[in-house]
Amino acid sequence: MPFVRIELRKGRTADQRRAISDAVHATMVEAIKVPPLDRFQVVTEHEADGFVYDPTYLDIQRTDGLVIVQITLNAGRTVEARQELYKTIADKLEKLGVRRQDVMVNLVETQKENWSFGNGIAQYAAPK
Repeated sequence: MPFVRIELRKGRTADQRRAISDAVHATMVEAIKVPPLDRFQVVTEHEADGFVYDPTYLDIQRTDGLVIVQITLNAGRTVEARQELYKTIADKLEKLGVRRQDVMVNLVETQKENWSFGNGIAQYAAPK
């Protein structure tokens, strides 16, 4: 049930964007056991003036190749599972030519009743 936003600066090809998207999804399936068909993502490209970041925050040297991945998901994963998620996303994106320093991941946890996958129903909420 994760919802993923992938933010990047304009300039990558459609194939590169799709490969990044695929890598993030594959990582979630592997590292945090998301069902393979549970894929909801938005990939957004930004002009330079709409993609603002600190190039040296926490002494990490970032470039315009930065990829920001925000994953909204149900609460409850262990710290170890989260760490594996971060590492594996960085590993997979590095294989696609994205520098590890240019991979930022943010998790937003929510309760199960905060989701509706369609039909105006909270599918995971406790029944009334």
